[in-house]
Amino acid sequence: MNKTELIDAMAADSGISKAAAKKALESFLGSVGGTLKKGGRVSLVGFGSWSVSRRAARDGRNPQTGATIKIAAKNVVKFKAGAELSSSVN
Repeated sequence: MNKTELIDAMAADSGISKAAAKKALESFLGSVGGTLKKGGRVSLVGFGSWSVSRRAARDGRNPQTGATIKIAAKNVVKFKAGAELSSSVN
């Protein structure tokens, strides 16, 4: 499912216009992104939670040349599925 299909499904399920569904989805994504950017955590009970984790700098290898390269430290977003979501797919 892509973003357009999700907007269509949200509009159909909730009985609102596609424009309103798109606005709601973009607001949700902006809020989640903003919270994670500040280092916060977003948790939706039953669905899952997003958090930011720090990945340390490390040495890697260029697969073409085999040369050792430095990979910089960075923040990564992690998602952990909730119990309801996990049980719905199994």
